[in-house]
Amino acid sequence: MIPDRIIEQGTLTTDGARASVEVRLPWYRALPASCIGGATLTIDGEQAPAESVRWEMNGRSFTFAELVPNTEEWWFPTDSAVLSGDLALEDNVEHKVEVGLVLYIPYIVIGAEEVLHIEEHDAKTMTARKAVAA
Repeated sequence: MIPDRIIEQGTLTTDGARASVEVRLPWYRALPASCIGGATLTIDGEQAPAESVRWEMNGRSFTFAELVPNTEEWWFPTDSAVLSGDLALEDNVEHKVEVGLVLYIPYIVIGAEEVLHIEEHDAKTMTARKAVAA
């Protein structure tokens, strides 16, 4: 596992009310979306409200409830996902970003109908850039 590389340095963006950061898979093999158990986004000690957190990969945005049954989308170690949440930030200011990530590894069975569950955390300090409208 490579937890110190979860947050991609220099990817923090904000539109003033919502913040996002790019994250990488801390595992050596691709995982289906259904194996992404959850994530937290904390900036300067303030955690984004759980109901506002979104996960974007392969050009689509999901809640974590929407990821649970999803076996069509895959997260590859070479691809970035975007984790975002409602957090008011100033741009052009340095912030401490923390990401917590919960993953299930479906091909490592550790008990009757139980697979490996990992929780990884990363923290980085970076300057927020103003989000560009799509």
